Amino acid sequence: MADPIAAISFADPHVDPYGHLGLVWNPDGSVTRQFEHPKTPVSSYDGSPILLVKDVPINQSKNTGARIFLPKEALESFPGRKLPLLIYFHSGGFVIGSVATTGFDDFHRALATEVPFVIVSIEHRLAPEHRLPAAYEDCLEALHWIKNSQDEWLEKYADLSNSFLMGSSSGGNIAYHVGLSASSCVDDLKPLNIKGLILHQAFFGGNKRTESELRALNDTFIPPCVTDVLWELSLPLGADRDHEFSNPVLSIKPGQFDQIKALGWKILMAGYENDALFDRQFEIAKMLEGEGVPVVANFVEGGYHGIDIFEFPKTKVLCEVVKEFI
Repeated sequence: MADPIAAISFADPHVDPYGHLGLVWNPDGSVTRQFEHPKTPVSSYDGSPILLVKDVPINQSKNTGARIFLPKEALESFPGRKLPLLIYFHSGGFVIGSVATTGFDDFHRALATEVPFVIVSIEHRLAPEHRLPAAYEDCLEALHWIKNSQDEWLEKYADLSNSFLMGSSSGGNIAYHVGLSASSCVDDLKPLNIKGLILHQAFFGGNKRTESELRALNDTFIPPCVTDVLWELSLPLGADRDHEFSNPVLSIKPGQFDQIKALGWKILMAGYENDALFDRQFEIAKMLEGEGVPVVANFVEGGYHGIDIFEFPKTKVLCEVVKEFI
């Protein structure tokens, strides 16, 4: 599978974490993106034997939208059979990437065909131009767009009553926060019926370094100094990494998960022990279990952050885990 950030010429992250991300920091607080990450155009699917793909707008004033992946087997199945719907939020630390980024597009293709799903991958606004909670707002708005959509593919082939929210890295963070918001407005979302959340190597943080972060100080892919910068760029101005968007363990409210439990949602937490973010993910899983939320933990030895997207054999394994979960 293609690496979605393969074009980055990595600088020493301890000297220049912005350069590591392909960004230049500007004095006015904005960033300049030094290049555009490789993207897969929808036209590349013309004649694909397994998938139909299209891009659709959601809110043109915000330039948000979605890329929809439809396995061709849905068209060939007996009449009336619909596939589960996966609403996916891409990674990129809230700052980089899009639904068309090549590595993410490859990942969508694998999920859509291996599980299979109808996938709606959401294009949200990026920080620092649009700091959190902008991405959460865009993705929650996308849920309302889906439930009201008259899109032919969703109407004919997607089982909205059997839907899941999934995100990778920062997208896993989005799935968590948007899932909490969605659980409190389920009647407004009908006929969209969410059955659970899939938090894949989810991006959470905190002011104090964890053991997995300390082990990764010299990591060549996503060392803690780089995640620090991503939080600096994406959190509300003046917030630190213990903000509830980054470190929700510190801001649990009484009864916060009662609705999720009442709805019977389950949550899949998937990750790798060598990921710098592993301890944060494990802490969230334990917090959810302690609150009585059904959690399926799939934490694997070894690995690194993003391995399921960058290495196709690992992608196949994750697809099987997701398939069993749903």
